[in-house]
Amino acid sequence: QLQFVESGGGLVQPGGSLRLSCASSGFTLPNSAIGWFRQAPGKEHEGVSCISSSGGITNYANSVKGRFTISRDNAQNTLYLQMNSLTPEDTGRYYCVLLPFCTKMENLQGARIGDWGQGTQVTVSS
Repeated sequence: QLQFVESGGGLVQPGGSLRLSCASSGFTLPNSAIGWFRQAPGKEHEGVSCISSSGGITNYANSVKGRFTISRDNAQNTLYLQMNSLTPEDTGRYYCVLLPFCTKMENLQGARIGDWGQGTQVTVSS
C-alpha cells in the first residue's frame, strides 16, 4: 500500500528556513514523479513543486521560485523540500504526492495519484 510520511514542519519566523522530508513505503520512489502540495487554512490544495523520477526535471509554483528547492534521494526513498526566506503566506499543511509526471504546477491540479497523507504543518509567524 502506497504511503508517505511527511516530516520537518514547525513554527518559524519570517525569513527563516525549514527542510521538509517525505519518506515513501509500499512503492519504489525512483519509478515515480513526485511533488509537494500545500493547503492553507480555508483554501484549496496548491501545487508547490514537483520532480521527475530521475530528478532531472523540476518545477515550482511562481510563489516559491527562487526560495524553495526540491530534491530526492532515490536510494533512501526520500523526497525533500528546502524552504528558505519563508513568509506568512507559506503557512499551511504540506503534503507529498505521487504524480504521473512533472510539469508546470498549474497543470498538475487534480493530477495526484492516491489519497492525501497526514502532511506536516508549517507555520510562519513572528
